[in-house]
Amino acid sequence: MSESACPDLSEKTILQVIPDLAAGGAERTTVEMAEAITGAGGRALVASSGGRLEGALEHAGGELIRLDAASKNPLVIRKNARLLEALVAEHEVDLIHARSRAPGWSAYIAAQRTETPFVTTYHGAYSGRSGLKKRYNSVMARGDLVIANSEWTAAHVMEIHETPRDKIVTIPRGVDLQAFDPQNVSERRQQDLRIAWGVRADDQRVLLVLPGRLTSWKGQSIAIDAVGALDSTERAMLHLVLTGDAQGREKYVTDLEDKIIAHKLGGTVTIAGHTNDMPAAYALSDIVLAPSTRPEAFGRVAAEASAMAKPVIVADHGGQRETVIEGETGTRAEPGSVAALTACIRTLIHLRPEARDAMGHAGQAYIRENYSKKQLQTATLEVYARLLLNKA
Repeated sequence: MSESACPDLSEKTILQVIPDLAAGGAERTTVEMAEAITGAGGRALVASSGGRLEGALEHAGGELIRLDAASKNPLVIRKNARLLEALVAEHEVDLIHARSRAPGWSAYIAAQRTETPFVTTYHGAYSGRSGLKKRYNSVMARGDLVIANSEWTAAHVMEIHETPRDKIVTIPRGVDLQAFDPQNVSERRQQDLRIAWGVRADDQRVLLVLPGRLTSWKGQSIAIDAVGALDSTERAMLHLVLTGDAQGREKYVTDLEDKIIAHKLGGTVTIAGHTNDMPAAYALSDIVLAPSTRPEAFGRVAAEASAMAKPVIVADHGGQRETVIEGETGTRAEPGSVAALTACIRTLIHLRPEARDAMGHAGQAYIRENYSKKQLQTATLEVYARLLLNKA
Protein backbone atom coordinates (compact mmCIF):
# COMPACT_ATOMS: atom_id res chain seq x y z
CA MET A 1 0.00 0.00 0.00
CA SER A 2 1.51 3.29 -1.05
CA GLU A 3 1.52 6.44 1.05
CA SER A 4 0.12 9.54 -0.63
CA ALA A 5 -0.34 13.15 0.41
CA CYS A 6 -2.99 13.67 3.09
CA PRO A 7 -6.24 15.38 2.05
CA ASP A 8 -6.89 18.87 3.41
CA LEU A 9 -9.58 18.97 6.10
CA SER A 10 -9.25 22.68 6.95
CA GLU A 11 -12.31 23.98 8.78
CA LYS A 12 -13.86 20.49 8.85
CA THR A 13 -15.06 18.86 12.06
CA ILE A 14 -15.00 15.07 12.29
CA LEU A 15 -16.80 13.28 15.12
CA GLN A 16 -15.71 9.77 16.04
CA VAL A 17 -18.01 7.72 18.27
CA ILE A 18 -16.74 4.79 20.35
CA PRO A 19 -17.89 3.24 23.67
CA ASP A 20 -14.74 4.01 25.67
CA LEU A 21 -11.05 4.78 25.37
CA ALA A 22 -9.54 1.61 26.81
CA ALA A 23 -6.37 0.15 25.33
CA GLY A 24 -7.86 -1.95 22.51
CA GLY A 25 -7.18 -1.74 18.80
CA ALA A 26 -10.30 0.24 17.89
CA GLU A 27 -9.57 2.73 20.65
CA ARG A 28 -5.97 3.21 19.57
CA THR A 29 -7.10 3.71 15.97
CA THR A 30 -9.51 6.39 17.20
CA VAL A 31 -6.60 8.27 18.75
CA GLU A 32 -4.48 7.80 15.64
CA MET A 33 -7.23 9.26 13.47
CA ALA A 34 -7.63 12.22 15.85
CA GLU A 35 -3.95 12.89 15.25
CA ALA A 36 -4.43 12.62 11.48
CA ILE A 37 -7.52 14.86 11.42
CA THR A 38 -5.81 17.64 13.34
CA GLY A 39 -2.70 17.20 11.22
CA ALA A 40 -4.85 17.73 8.12
CA GLY A 41 -6.20 20.98 9.54
CA GLY A 42 -9.49 19.64 10.88
CA ARG A 43 -11.07 19.43 14.31
CA ALA A 44 -11.21 15.96 15.91
CA LEU A 45 -14.07 15.27 18.34
CA VAL A 46 -14.54 11.93 20.10
CA ALA A 47 -17.82 11.04 21.84
CA SER A 48 -17.03 8.36 24.42
CA SER A 49 -17.20 7.50 28.11
CA GLY A 50 -13.42 8.00 28.23
CA GLY A 51 -10.77 5.74 29.71
CA ARG A 52 -7.10 4.85 29.71
CA LEU A 53 -6.27 6.64 26.43
CA GLU A 54 -7.71 10.05 27.33
CA GLY A 55 -4.25 11.53 27.73
CA ALA A 56 -3.14 10.11 24.39
CA LEU A 57 -6.22 11.60 22.73
CA GLU A 58 -5.47 15.02 24.17
CA HIS A 59 -1.84 14.75 23.08
CA ALA A 60 -3.03 13.89 19.56
CA GLY A 61 -5.10 17.07 19.42
CA GLY A 62 -8.47 15.40 19.90
CA GLU A 63 -11.30 16.63 22.10
CA LEU A 64 -13.24 14.22 24.32
CA ILE A 65 -16.98 14.73 24.69
CA ARG A 66 -18.23 12.48 27.47
CA LEU A 67 -21.14 10.27 26.57
CA ASP A 68 -22.50 7.04 28.04
CA ALA A 69 -21.64 5.44 24.73
CA ALA A 70 -21.10 1.88 25.98
CA SER A 71 -24.70 1.25 27.05
CA LYS A 72 -26.78 -1.17 24.97
CA ASN A 73 -30.00 -0.05 26.65
CA PRO A 74 -32.40 1.00 23.84
CA LEU A 75 -33.54 4.01 25.85
CA VAL A 76 -29.94 5.18 26.33
CA ILE A 77 -29.22 4.61 22.63
CA ARG A 78 -32.15 6.87 21.69
CA LYS A 79 -31.13 9.46 24.27
CA ASN A 80 -27.59 9.43 22.87
CA ALA A 81 -28.96 9.90 19.37
CA ARG A 82 -30.62 13.13 20.50
CA LEU A 83 -27.42 14.23 22.26
CA LEU A 84 -25.35 13.53 19.16
CA GLU A 85 -27.87 15.35 17.00
CA ALA A 86 -27.47 18.42 19.23
CA LEU A 87 -23.70 17.96 19.14
CA VAL A 88 -23.68 18.00 15.34
CA ALA A 89 -25.53 21.31 15.34
CA GLU A 90 -23.52 22.90 18.15
CA HIS A 91 -20.09 22.03 16.74
CA GLU A 92 -21.05 22.10 13.05
CA VAL A 93 -19.93 18.52 12.58
CA ASP A 94 -19.21 17.67 8.94
CA LEU A 95 -18.91 13.87 9.23
CA ILE A 96 -19.61 11.15 11.82
CA HIS A 97 -17.44 8.04 12.11
CA ALA A 98 -18.87 5.19 14.24
CA ARG A 99 -16.63 2.40 15.54
CA SER A 100 -18.96 0.19 17.59
CA ARG A 101 -22.54 -1.07 17.49
CA ALA A 102 -24.44 0.51 20.41
CA PRO A 103 -23.09 4.04 19.86
CA GLY A 104 -23.18 3.26 16.15
CA TRP A 105 -26.98 3.14 16.26
CA SER A 106 -27.08 6.50 18.06
CA ALA A 107 -24.68 7.96 15.53
CA TYR A 108 -26.61 6.50 12.60
CA ILE A 109 -29.90 8.02 13.79
CA ALA A 110 -28.22 11.39 14.40
CA ALA A 111 -26.59 11.30 10.97
CA GLN A 112 -29.90 10.49 9.29
CA ARG A 113 -31.72 13.31 11.07
CA THR A 114 -29.02 15.89 10.34
CA GLU A 115 -28.11 14.63 6.85
CA THR A 116 -24.49 14.28 7.93
CA PRO A 117 -22.15 11.91 6.05
CA PHE A 118 -21.77 8.69 8.04
CA VAL A 119 -18.79 6.31 8.03
CA THR A 120 -18.45 3.05 9.95
CA THR A 121 -15.41 0.89 10.64
CA TYR A 122 -16.13 -2.82 10.95
CA HIS A 123 -13.55 -3.64 13.62
CA GLY A 124 -14.59 -7.17 14.58
CA ALA A 125 -16.38 -10.34 13.54
CA TYR A 126 -19.47 -9.84 15.66
CA SER A 127 -21.03 -13.06 16.93
CA GLY A 128 -24.65 -14.06 16.49
CA ARG A 129 -26.59 -14.74 13.32
CA SER A 130 -30.16 -14.70 14.64
CA GLY A 131 -32.50 -12.17 13.08
CA LEU A 132 -32.39 -9.79 16.06
CA LYS A 133 -28.62 -10.05 16.58
CA LYS A 134 -27.94 -9.68 12.86
CA ARG A 135 -30.03 -6.52 12.78
CA TYR A 136 -28.19 -5.12 15.81
CA ASN A 137 -24.84 -5.82 14.13
CA SER A 138 -26.04 -4.41 10.80
CA VAL A 139 -25.53 -0.79 11.83
CA MET A 140 -21.81 -1.29 11.22
CA ALA A 141 -22.63 -1.98 7.57
CA ARG A 142 -24.90 1.06 7.21
CA GLY A 143 -22.24 3.68 6.65
CA ASP A 144 -22.29 5.69 3.45
CA LEU A 145 -18.95 3.92 3.17
CA VAL A 146 -17.90 0.97 5.33
CA ILE A 147 -14.24 0.59 6.30
CA ALA A 148 -13.14 -3.04 6.73
CA ASN A 149 -9.90 -3.58 8.64
CA SER A 150 -8.84 -6.58 6.53
CA GLU A 151 -9.86 -8.39 3.37
CA TRP A 152 -11.26 -11.12 5.60
CA THR A 153 -13.51 -8.55 7.29
CA ALA A 154 -14.61 -7.16 3.92
CA ALA A 155 -15.68 -10.64 2.79
CA HIS A 156 -17.48 -11.16 6.12
CA VAL A 157 -19.45 -7.92 5.71
CA MET A 158 -20.46 -8.83 2.16
CA GLU A 159 -21.55 -12.32 3.22
CA ILE A 160 -23.43 -11.45 6.40
CA HIS A 161 -24.96 -8.10 5.45
CA GLU A 162 -25.02 -8.41 1.64
CA THR A 163 -23.20 -5.08 1.42
CA PRO A 164 -22.10 -4.20 -2.13
CA ARG A 165 -18.34 -4.43 -2.67
CA ASP A 166 -18.16 -0.87 -4.00
CA LYS A 167 -19.48 0.41 -0.67
CA ILE A 168 -16.62 -1.22 1.27
CA VAL A 169 -13.12 0.23 1.58
CA THR A 170 -10.48 -2.10 2.99
CA ILE A 171 -8.05 -0.19 5.23
CA PRO A 172 -5.89 -2.50 7.36
CA ARG A 173 -5.19 -1.39 10.88
CA GLY A 174 -1.86 0.39 11.03
CA VAL A 175 1.15 -0.08 13.28
CA ASP A 176 2.92 2.92 14.75
CA LEU A 177 6.32 2.15 13.28
CA GLN A 178 8.05 4.67 15.53
CA ALA A 179 6.63 3.27 18.76
CA PHE A 180 7.03 -0.33 17.61
CA ASP A 181 10.67 -0.12 16.56
CA PRO A 182 13.26 -2.17 18.48
CA GLN A 183 15.73 0.69 18.17
CA ASN A 184 13.42 2.93 20.18
CA VAL A 185 12.92 0.60 23.16
CA SER A 186 15.57 1.12 25.81
CA GLU A 187 17.17 -1.61 27.85
CA ARG A 188 15.83 0.16 30.96
CA ARG A 189 12.23 -0.28 29.76
CA GLN A 190 12.86 -3.96 29.14
CA GLN A 191 14.52 -4.34 32.53
CA ASP A 192 11.55 -2.71 34.30
CA LEU A 193 9.20 -5.16 32.59
CA ARG A 194 11.47 -8.10 33.30
CA ILE A 195 11.26 -7.23 37.01
CA ALA A 196 7.47 -6.81 36.84
CA TRP A 197 7.13 -10.23 35.22
CA GLY A 198 9.58 -11.91 37.58
CA VAL A 199 11.95 -12.89 34.76
CA ARG A 200 15.55 -13.14 35.95
CA ALA A 201 18.20 -11.37 33.87
CA ASP A 202 20.18 -14.65 33.67
CA ASP A 203 17.16 -16.72 32.57
CA GLN A 204 18.25 -18.41 29.32
CA ARG A 205 14.86 -19.94 28.51
CA VAL A 206 12.98 -19.00 25.33
CA LEU A 207 10.44 -16.36 26.38
CA LEU A 208 7.00 -16.77 24.82
CA VAL A 209 4.54 -13.91 25.33
CA LEU A 210 0.79 -14.06 24.74
CA PRO A 211 -0.68 -10.52 24.89
CA GLY A 212 -4.41 -9.92 25.04
CA ARG A 213 -7.20 -9.33 27.51
CA LEU A 214 -7.88 -12.38 29.64
CA THR A 215 -10.93 -13.80 27.94
CA SER A 216 -11.42 -17.36 26.70
CA TRP A 217 -11.41 -16.64 22.97
CA LYS A 218 -7.94 -15.08 23.10
CA GLY A 219 -6.54 -18.58 23.60
CA GLN A 220 -4.73 -18.46 26.93
CA SER A 221 -6.24 -21.75 28.05
CA ILE A 222 -5.22 -23.53 24.85
CA ALA A 223 -1.72 -22.09 25.15
CA ILE A 224 -1.34 -23.55 28.65
CA ASP A 225 -2.56 -26.93 27.39
CA ALA A 226 -0.14 -26.73 24.47
CA VAL A 227 2.83 -26.08 26.76
CA GLY A 228 1.58 -28.84 29.04
CA ALA A 229 1.66 -31.26 26.09
CA LEU A 230 5.40 -30.71 25.53
CA ASP A 231 7.83 -33.21 27.02
CA SER A 232 9.69 -32.29 30.20
CA THR A 233 12.88 -31.34 28.35
CA GLU A 234 10.96 -28.96 26.06
CA ARG A 235 9.04 -27.42 28.95
CA ALA A 236 12.34 -26.61 30.61
CA MET A 237 13.37 -24.71 27.48
CA LEU A 238 10.67 -22.04 27.71
CA HIS A 239 8.79 -19.54 29.84
CA LEU A 240 5.27 -18.46 28.78
CA VAL A 241 3.95 -15.09 29.99
CA LEU A 242 0.25 -14.24 29.64
CA THR A 243 -0.11 -10.47 29.76
CA GLY A 244 -3.47 -8.74 29.65
CA ASP A 245 -6.26 -7.17 31.64
CA ALA A 246 -8.80 -9.54 33.24
CA GLN A 247 -11.50 -6.83 33.04
CA GLY A 248 -13.37 -8.47 35.89
CA ARG A 249 -13.19 -12.05 34.59
CA GLU A 250 -11.88 -13.42 37.86
CA LYS A 251 -13.34 -16.88 37.34
CA TYR A 252 -11.47 -17.21 34.07
CA VAL A 253 -8.23 -16.19 35.77
CA THR A 254 -8.86 -18.78 38.50
CA ASP A 255 -9.49 -21.43 35.82
CA LEU A 256 -6.17 -20.55 34.17
CA GLU A 257 -4.37 -20.77 37.50
CA ASP A 258 -5.95 -24.17 38.18
CA LYS A 259 -4.85 -25.39 34.76
CA ILE A 260 -1.27 -24.25 35.39
CA ILE A 261 -1.27 -26.25 38.63
CA ALA A 262 -2.86 -29.30 36.96
CA HIS A 263 -0.13 -29.34 34.28
CA LYS A 264 2.57 -28.72 36.92
CA LEU A 265 3.67 -25.58 35.09
CA GLY A 266 4.41 -23.37 38.07
CA GLY A 267 7.41 -21.25 37.13
CA THR A 268 6.89 -22.13 33.45
CA VAL A 269 3.68 -20.16 32.84
CA THR A 270 3.13 -16.72 34.42
CA ILE A 271 -0.08 -14.66 34.45
CA ALA A 272 1.38 -11.14 34.49
CA GLY A 273 -1.66 -8.84 34.31
CA HIS A 274 -1.96 -5.71 32.18
CA THR A 275 1.16 -4.29 30.55
CA ASN A 276 1.25 -0.61 29.59
CA ASP A 277 4.50 -0.84 27.63
CA MET A 278 3.73 -3.25 24.79
CA PRO A 279 6.80 -2.33 22.69
CA ALA A 280 8.96 -3.38 25.64
CA ALA A 281 6.91 -6.57 26.02
CA TYR A 282 7.60 -7.51 22.42
CA ALA A 283 11.25 -6.48 22.70
CA LEU A 284 11.69 -8.74 25.72
CA SER A 285 10.07 -11.74 24.04
CA ASP A 286 11.61 -14.36 21.76
CA ILE A 287 8.29 -15.59 20.30
CA VAL A 288 4.84 -13.98 20.41
CA LEU A 289 1.60 -16.00 20.46
CA ALA A 290 -1.89 -15.03 19.26
CA PRO A 291 -3.87 -18.31 19.23
CA SER A 292 -7.37 -16.79 19.21
CA THR A 293 -10.17 -19.34 18.98
CA ARG A 294 -12.43 -16.88 17.14
CA PRO A 295 -11.20 -15.10 14.01
CA GLU A 296 -9.38 -11.84 14.64
CA ALA A 297 -10.76 -9.28 12.20
CA PHE A 298 -7.22 -7.93 11.83
CA GLY A 299 -4.89 -9.19 14.55
CA ARG A 300 -3.02 -6.25 16.05
CA VAL A 301 -0.75 -8.41 18.21
CA ALA A 302 0.74 -10.29 15.26
CA ALA A 303 1.34 -7.08 13.30
CA GLU A 304 2.92 -5.21 16.22
CA ALA A 305 5.11 -8.17 17.18
CA SER A 306 6.31 -8.53 13.60
CA ALA A 307 7.09 -4.80 13.49
CA MET A 308 9.29 -5.45 16.52
CA ALA A 309 11.08 -8.18 14.52
CA LYS A 310 9.66 -11.11 16.50
CA PRO A 311 8.45 -14.40 15.02
CA VAL A 312 4.78 -15.08 15.73
CA ILE A 313 2.51 -18.08 16.17
CA VAL A 314 -1.12 -17.32 15.33
CA ALA A 315 -4.39 -19.13 14.75
CA ASP A 316 -4.89 -19.84 11.07
CA HIS A 317 -8.04 -17.81 10.45
CA GLY A 318 -9.33 -14.26 10.15
CA GLY A 319 -7.14 -11.29 9.36
CA GLN A 320 -4.03 -12.97 10.77
CA ARG A 321 -3.80 -15.01 7.58
CA GLU A 322 -3.00 -11.71 5.84
CA THR A 323 -0.43 -10.38 8.32
CA VAL A 324 1.54 -13.60 8.90
CA ILE A 325 3.33 -15.37 6.04
CA GLU A 326 3.50 -19.06 6.88
CA GLY A 327 7.06 -20.27 7.38
CA GLU A 328 8.55 -16.84 6.63
CA THR A 329 7.39 -14.39 9.31
CA GLY A 330 5.91 -16.96 11.69
CA THR A 331 3.64 -19.95 11.65
CA ARG A 332 -0.11 -20.56 11.81
CA ALA A 333 -1.84 -23.25 13.86
CA GLU A 334 -5.24 -24.84 13.31
CA PRO A 335 -7.68 -22.74 15.41
CA GLY A 336 -8.58 -24.34 18.71
CA SER A 337 -6.21 -27.28 18.28
CA VAL A 338 -3.91 -27.93 21.22
CA ALA A 339 -1.89 -30.44 19.19
CA ALA A 340 -1.36 -27.96 16.33
CA LEU A 341 -0.29 -25.19 18.69
CA THR A 342 2.06 -27.56 20.52
CA ALA A 343 3.66 -28.49 17.19
CA CYS A 344 4.17 -24.83 16.29
CA ILE A 345 5.71 -24.02 19.67
CA ARG A 346 7.95 -27.09 19.42
CA THR A 347 9.15 -26.03 15.95
CA LEU A 348 10.04 -22.48 16.95
CA ILE A 349 11.72 -23.23 20.29
CA HIS A 350 13.98 -25.76 18.56
CA LEU A 351 15.07 -23.24 15.90
CA ARG A 352 18.49 -21.70 16.30
CA PRO A 353 18.23 -18.09 17.64
CA GLU A 354 19.61 -16.80 14.32
CA ALA A 355 16.80 -18.55 12.44
CA ARG A 356 14.16 -17.05 14.73
CA ASP A 357 15.77 -13.63 14.26
CA ALA A 358 15.66 -14.03 10.47
CA MET A 359 11.97 -14.90 10.67
CA GLY A 360 11.34 -11.85 12.85
CA HIS A 361 13.17 -9.51 10.50
CA ALA A 362 11.21 -10.86 7.53
CA GLY A 363 8.03 -10.01 9.42
CA GLN A 364 9.34 -6.55 10.24
CA ALA A 365 9.99 -5.80 6.56
CA TYR A 366 6.53 -7.09 5.58
CA ILE A 367 4.71 -4.97 8.17
CA ARG A 368 6.70 -1.84 7.39
CA GLU A 369 5.82 -2.20 3.73
CA ASN A 370 2.11 -2.91 4.13
CA TYR A 371 0.71 -1.96 7.55
CA SER A 372 1.94 1.43 8.77
CA LYS A 373 -0.08 3.86 10.86
CA LYS A 374 0.55 6.51 8.22
CA GLN A 375 -1.05 4.34 5.55
CA LEU A 376 -4.15 3.83 7.70
CA GLN A 377 -4.41 7.55 8.47
CA THR A 378 -4.02 8.68 4.86
CA ALA A 379 -6.47 6.12 3.49
CA THR A 380 -9.10 7.00 6.13
CA LEU A 381 -8.71 10.73 5.47
CA GLU A 382 -9.30 9.95 1.80
CA VAL A 383 -12.59 8.26 2.73
CA TYR A 384 -13.60 11.37 4.67
CA ALA A 385 -12.63 13.66 1.77
CA ARG A 386 -14.56 11.51 -0.71
CA LEU A 387 -17.80 11.74 1.27
CA LEU A 388 -17.37 15.42 2.06
CA LEU A 389 -16.86 16.11 -1.65
CA ASN A 390 -19.99 14.11 -2.49
CA LYS A 391 -22.00 16.14 0.00
CA ALA A 392 -20.63 19.41 -1.41
